[in-house]
Amino acid sequence: MNEENNILWKKVLGEIETEVSRANFLTLFKTTVLLSLENGIASIAAPSTMIIDLLQKRFYTVIKKTVDKYTKIDTKIIFIPKIINKEFRGSMTVAPLLAQIEKNQTPAVGHLPRVRADYTFQTLAVSSSNQLAFVSATTVAKKPGLAYNPLFIYGPVGVGKTHLMQAIANEVYKNDPDKKIIYTTSEEFTNEVVEAIRNNDTARMKRKFRNVNLLIVDDVQFFAGKDRAQEELFHTFNILIDAGAQIVLSSDRPPSEIKKLEKRLSSRFAGGLTVDIEVADFELRCAILLIKAKKYNLDLSIETAKKIAERTHDSRELEGLLLKTITVATNRGTAVTPELAENVLNKGMVEEKKFLRPDEVIKNICSFYNIKETLIKGPKRDSRLVKARQIAMFILKQDLLLSFVEIGNILGGRDHTTIIYGVRKIEGLLLDKNFSKEIMGIKSLFQKRWGTP
Repeated sequence: MNEENNILWKKVLGEIETEVSRANFLTLFKTTVLLSLENGIASIAAPSTMIIDLLQKRFYTVIKKTVDKYTKIDTKIIFIPKIINKEFRGSMTVAPLLAQIEKNQTPAVGHLPRVRADYTFQTLAVSSSNQLAFVSATTVAKKPGLAYNPLFIYGPVGVGKTHLMQAIANEVYKNDPDKKIIYTTSEEFTNEVVEAIRNNDTARMKRKFRNVNLLIVDDVQFFAGKDRAQEELFHTFNILIDAGAQIVLSSDRPPSEIKKLEKRLSSRFAGGLTVDIEVADFELRCAILLIKAKKYNLDLSIETAKKIAERTHDSRELEGLLLKTITVATNRGTAVTPELAENVLNKGMVEEKKFLRPDEVIKNICSFYNIKETLIKGPKRDSRLVKARQIAMFILKQDLLLSFVEIGNILGGRDHTTIIYGVRKIEGLLLDKNFSKEIMGIKSLFQKRWGTP
């Protein structure tokens, strides 16, 4: 590797940066180096086989086009897995998607109650599905109270909302340990309000939540219908904002779709920056597994990661599947291989119905009937919507074994009695052969991906 190659590669990266997303550039390109350019072959080093695989599949054409532009020749691009010393990378840093934790490195100061020390920005995998939320969160952590206040993050279960919010807490604490930080859930906040009223000690509760620099509240959709807790949160919210404190909130849906939430509170929630996190794509799930494996001192191969990543869209569930595979390998005294992972997870597939997710059920039902997901969770009662909604209730109950309350929360905060009626209605209609075929048509969408529910 020489200075001429260094200069050429900086030019190539400079142009590529304008053509790809910020997340993809930081994740895939920033840590690459042009090792050599000989006989029309450009040898590019990347720090992992995961990055190489993604570069080859998704960006080979972009790389070749840009290299050809500056070399004026028809080049062939090859990739080599190699960790490059810092002096050769200059200002390049490890990309968020595959950031590695050294064996004895402490990820974050762990003195914050209810906040996991390993939930940091460095251990969070980033791709297009959570790029905006990641950038927004890091901005808030650098300048709490000055940018995006409040920051409202929403998305389905298992996409990393809690990780992102606790990463903000860890980063703020690391930068200034004197700042007062509270991380809580809507349930815990509500319990505090109830206990304060019961013990006639609301003054203490108010002092606790209204004298902080950073307040993080998880799962705010569960404030729906809890009037006293909403009132307390509303006044706490106003006092903190006026004092310049930072507020971060999360939910499984945007503020406007949280039913039985006071309009004044919903308005406050939407008054800052609202960002969503989508379900992790396949590449991101692989990256998450590689990062999680490092925590267990396991050098997980990309092929094994792929086998596990195929099994679930839930980022939180990935670690459980990884641990299950590691445990079986340890008990057998064998290595964690793609074959072992497939064998373990195939066995688990018979025992556990974890591959059919509530959000995917709703997505496929909406696709079958060509309606928007927001409508199936909304208040409208057109006959077509009611039918699709009740079918969703039935499948969520029958195949995912969710409780009536859980299904009600998933479908826009509906009362459990409404869910019971909907399930019973569909059970009655199944006696009709044509309707039964219609249900089987919907379920066939699930069977193609997860197997028979």
